[in-house]
Amino acid sequence: MSKIKFTLNGKECFAEEGEFLLGAAQKNGIEIPNLCNHPSVKIYGACGLCTVEVAGVPKLLRACSTKVTDGMVVNSETDRVKHSRKVALELLMSDHDGDCVGPCSLNCPAGTDCQGYVKAIAGGDYHRAVEIIKDKLPLPASIGRICPHPCEKKCRRQYVESPISIAALKAFAADRDLEENTYAAVPAESTGKKVSIIGGGPAGLTAAYYLALKGHAVTVYDAMPKMGGMLRYGIPAYRLPKSVLDAEIKLIGDAGVEYKNNVKIGRDVSFEEIKDSSDATIIAVGAWKSSSMRVAGEELDGVVGGIDFLRQVSLYNSGEGDAPVIGDRVVICGGGNTAMDACRTAVRLGAKEVSVVYRRTRAEMPAEIEEIEEAEEEGVIFRFLRNPAEFVGENGKLTAVKLQVMELGEPDASGRRSPVAVEGCFETLEADTVIEAIGQSLDFTGINGLEYNRRGNIVADEASFATSIEGVFAIGDATNRGAGIAIAAIGEANRAAAVIDSFLNGQMVSYKAPFVSERRLDNIDFSVYNKKDRVSIPKRSAEIRRNDFDAVNLELCEDAVKSEAARCLECGCHDYSDCRLIKTANLLPIEPARFDGKKNVHKTEQRLVSIERNNSKCILCSLCVRTCNEVAKKSILGLVGRGFDTVIKPEFHNDEIIVGCRDCHLCVDVCPTGALKLLK
Repeated sequence: MSKIKFTLNGKECFAEEGEFLLGAAQKNGIEIPNLCNHPSVKIYGACGLCTVEVAGVPKLLRACSTKVTDGMVVNSETDRVKHSRKVALELLMSDHDGDCVGPCSLNCPAGTDCQGYVKAIAGGDYHRAVEIIKDKLPLPASIGRICPHPCEKKCRRQYVESPISIAALKAFAADRDLEENTYAAVPAESTGKKVSIIGGGPAGLTAAYYLALKGHAVTVYDAMPKMGGMLRYGIPAYRLPKSVLDAEIKLIGDAGVEYKNNVKIGRDVSFEEIKDSSDATIIAVGAWKSSSMRVAGEELDGVVGGIDFLRQVSLYNSGEGDAPVIGDRVVICGGGNTAMDACRTAVRLGAKEVSVVYRRTRAEMPAEIEEIEEAEEEGVIFRFLRNPAEFVGENGKLTAVKLQVMELGEPDASGRRSPVAVEGCFETLEADTVIEAIGQSLDFTGINGLEYNRRGNIVADEASFATSIEGVFAIGDATNRGAGIAIAAIGEANRAAAVIDSFLNGQMVSYKAPFVSERRLDNIDFSVYNKKDRVSIPKRSAEIRRNDFDAVNLELCEDAVKSEAARCLECGCHDYSDCRLIKTANLLPIEPARFDGKKNVHKTEQRLVSIERNNSKCILCSLCVRTCNEVAKKSILGLVGRGFDTVIKPEFHNDEIIVGCRDCHLCVDVCPTGALKLLK
């Protein structure tokens, strides 16, 4: 066969005479998207993704069925082609009823593969579980203890009976791995690039870890005596034992990260010195300044910020500071997790009466339910629909809090009822200490030249994490919207590390959230699952634990852990990492919702003996049918029905065909989606 010349996307290419364009393009190093083509079977042209524009031809052609001609000029990336491909993908995805990843992972700010590590834990493979977790999160034992677990809030097991204890499972696996010292990531060869990180909290440590693994020399500067940031100085030891945090921070250091503590920017070294001596600088200083309530009497001795209070206690417990003097009567203002940490800490410091004042009702409190319940068990008094109107004192010392009685008003546009003052209605509560736990903000002392928003936070691009200064990036609580939960800062730091690595390699690639397919709840039949109670995490009794800072939660037994992990419904697709459909769907910005409507939802079947078939995920590319007919020569599979209701079904004529099907599996190999699953 003679060679012929053609042009594809401006590149001079060669093909055999009579060769189809799709295969010829691939041989010349150009991939034209397709899902229904395979070299082992005849051309079919079902997916409509391989369209191209050919000079002199008015309509778009399918590359899989178009033969190359000498001198042909082809373009597979014109606006017209992309629009056609986009519509084809949207039509395919609009009828695709499957979860790429589980809703637990989608709701995890760090994007951890919850389903993957929970499955590994169910099988007792804790090393593999930690390996999966540490792809996104380098502090699993610590975060597993303190995370408010947004993953569990979306766990679909709740529609059977209750969500899986994902955070507790993560902590258990990480503890086992720490005990046995089995997982240690190996850094890449040195790149010669230097990265400086200001702030050794969860965001700074995470960015340091992943950049060190890429081979960059990373130094973390922190103003406090030890690394850990808010994990160390904002989370009480009864929730996060510092020995656990120390062990995980050491592992990050073992990956090649250098730590420099007691270094305050602007005092011990200037921001400019750090920036000018680095190839990239990351600001991850957190939000260490307690927010003001702007209540009269805030200047009184005895009124302290929540973050300041927790930091002082942490320093005292580690032998690095003095014990705070709080007296017998302590009032905490606020309803979040910091308020819960503060009130429970006050109990442990010996206060005789600890009250939490919150301007809404218990139902509106943002703190985790278990934190509220544990605080109540430990003797904390909750005073709802109350708001500080004035801090009262004598001779500069706090003596009482004047409380405004509140009521819930009409719902606003979001549906939330705002607290409204009951005119003329006040109460007085005696107090030796008031702890304001209503929020926190950035202290940007020493960090010069950056752009800040109206909240006083560093402005950082949300896709590249770049600041207004070239080569300087910012992540975590110090940026944009301000303080959030630790797992959110960790997720942002992980994504930033990938972007900064690309920057250091000469071509910065900003982060782009991938498109994923998600099932609708009304398409899922939860009645098919047997109910099984969620594991109950053992705790020390309130009478004992309220007197010390030892861990509240006790360790689960291994049998309970495996049983709990086995409750996972495995919502995410088994084939996600290799799925050609989702990889193709991410080539263009698609909007399948434009064609939203009734989906073809089918029950999963196992009539193929060793193969599970989910027709809800099938895109009718017919590769399985054609492979069974043309390659396996069995003709077991066929298209049944017409139009929208078409499905692929098997038909077994005799026992010999059943045996042949059981041992073949060729259809699984060619399926471009997760519609076929090999059963073990």
